[in-house]
Amino acid sequence: MNLTYSAIATRRSALWLVATAAFSSAAMAQQNPMQIDVTGSRESASSILTPTKILQGNELQDKLGTTLGATIGNELGVSQTGYGLGASRPVMRGLEGARVQILQNGLSVGDVSAISADHAVASPVANARQIEILRGAAALLYGSGSSGGLVNVVNDRILTTLPDKPTGAVNTSYDTVSNGRAASGVIESSVGSVAVHVDTAINNNQNYRIPGNSALNGNTNWNIPGIDGVNYTGKLPNSFNNQNNLGVGASYIGKSGYTGISVERLNNNYGIPTPEGGMIAQSQNRYDFQHQTRDPFAGFSSIKFSAANSNYNHTEFSITNGAYTPAALWKNIANEARLELAHKAIMGWKGTFGAQVTRSSVEAVEIGSGSYAILPSTKTNSNALFWIEEGRWGALQGNLGLRYDNVKQNPNSSTVLSAEGPFASPPTDPTAPQVQSKNFNLISYSAGGLWNFANGYGTGLSYTVSQRAPSAQELYSYGIHESTATFAVGNSNLSKETSHNLEFNLQKTMGQVRGKVNVYLNKFKNYIYGFYTGQYITDAAEEGKGFSVVQAQQAAATIRGAEGELTYNWGNVGNGARLFADASQGTFDAGGNLPLQPAPRVGLQVAHQKNGWLANASYIYSFQQNRLATWEVGPTPSYNLLNAGLSYTEKINKVSWTGYMMLKNILNDDIRYATTPMAVRLYAPQPGRSLMVGVRANF
Repeated sequence: MNLTYSAIATRRSALWLVATAAFSSAAMAQQNPMQIDVTGSRESASSILTPTKILQGNELQDKLGTTLGATIGNELGVSQTGYGLGASRPVMRGLEGARVQILQNGLSVGDVSAISADHAVASPVANARQIEILRGAAALLYGSGSSGGLVNVVNDRILTTLPDKPTGAVNTSYDTVSNGRAASGVIESSVGSVAVHVDTAINNNQNYRIPGNSALNGNTNWNIPGIDGVNYTGKLPNSFNNQNNLGVGASYIGKSGYTGISVERLNNNYGIPTPEGGMIAQSQNRYDFQHQTRDPFAGFSSIKFSAANSNYNHTEFSITNGAYTPAALWKNIANEARLELAHKAIMGWKGTFGAQVTRSSVEAVEIGSGSYAILPSTKTNSNALFWIEEGRWGALQGNLGLRYDNVKQNPNSSTVLSAEGPFASPPTDPTAPQVQSKNFNLISYSAGGLWNFANGYGTGLSYTVSQRAPSAQELYSYGIHESTATFAVGNSNLSKETSHNLEFNLQKTMGQVRGKVNVYLNKFKNYIYGFYTGQYITDAAEEGKGFSVVQAQQAAATIRGAEGELTYNWGNVGNGARLFADASQGTFDAGGNLPLQPAPRVGLQVAHQKNGWLANASYIYSFQQNRLATWEVGPTPSYNLLNAGLSYTEKINKVSWTGYMMLKNILNDDIRYATTPMAVRLYAPQPGRSLMVGVRANF
């Protein structure tokens, strides 16, 4: 895509049983009997530090979307935001943004997706080897403030073992709802002691078809500045996505470890489906280095060093006289390095400790004037020490985690924050934050235990305290953000946010019937949120277009939730079923609901496999979300999501071929996520009914 082109209810207390969606093990390897397993429960029984969920293999391929949020948005306790096909970020247990950290191969992805939901995650998922969801003590290994959890996208570009022979995979598909064409491929081989990995992917989707009206209930007048607009039917304007990426890695594999490097290039152009419309052209260059030595010295099992450099930028386009016009340029240069030492068992305890250093520099400038856009140029420096321990004594397991971070925010102090020019704000301009450096000392810790009280049965309890420093945009923002139809105002007086999370779980991990239930309580001190003040700013240069003023504030808050699933595999010959549900609700302790909270969901999944054939179907019912913040428009309607799939696998010579078809949103329901900002939630439903057909080959 050329950047110069011009057309570029009631109380639901009975529902604290939970879970997710989209069909799960939809195409497990055909040589093995099909089972719908409670993956997270089984892994938790072996180690509390293991990810609560790992998406990999054909299960990952069948859930793959154009974005990370769309790929994992129906996992247990995970929902998503939805800005068309281009931008969707995970929302975990009612928490989003900086509270959900996104990693690539254990290091920060280095983008600006945490700043706003319209900024896409710069980690392509088409060739991911696996996607991990982590919470609690495991999350403390990688960062503070991940009170919702973290997601790690693993692409294995730096191989840790030598392939016995050249291996690879190719996948191509076509989707009717957006005339979407996708292709991806990966190949791995070795030359002597050097392992080589190459992957690439391309994904082209036009504007997608929607069921009925784009505007919720056909209403185009909500009396909210920047959100009133027009109503569309058929294809949703500015919902397209065009993405391509290339990754190359090489590693030297020795007897005691490995050393490797990788390089990645990402290009991603996608539309912003708001009433005003727009587009973002995103690109990133990323360089990774990893080294690990096994048994480096007495008492230690491993020493690992990893580092990454990301050079990210995106250009935001508005629509002027029907043409895309560049409006703002965002840049973020991020460097991160971490050292980990894993020690052998001491009195039943094994653990990892280490250090992490992160440097990032973000800036956003108006194209043309060169002045700042939304927030001043800011450098963020973070230094951390971490220590995680896990012990096992017969039927008992325990873990301890501790992390210290020092975070410094250093904005360009010469920046003059102003709403002057063509803007007028009745009755006065909102008060700008002070552009001054801030320093935060953070201590996070966790303790947990698991008791396997009977064969295949376990129960656990964990307590995690997580502290988070305010981000640059929460401290220093002062400007218009068209994609959310807001004028963002930071608060330089914000203090660190502290989360106290208590969680109880019960699980059964053996037999034909398996299941788990998690119940949690998350209490926040100084919870940071955007408050709609009722004030607005008008842009005289754009015919009086309005933007609601949103001020960063803090308050005590609580999120309560539960999630659970029950699976049954009969005959152990490829037949299975899974029942699941999840719910969470956040409230301010002084009264009122937190904004952007996911609706409760329940669902059912079934699968049958025989003689190379695999058929499956899933159904999700999402309840109406009427527990909204006082400034949110609603309610967000309930929806029914019905999907089905059919595939056939045949091995010819040394290549395993799979042909597949997937029907999505069979009922053509109007699907809107309560976690999406109002500017899009009211005007951009998710895609309507679609048929995807494709072919995969593995060798």
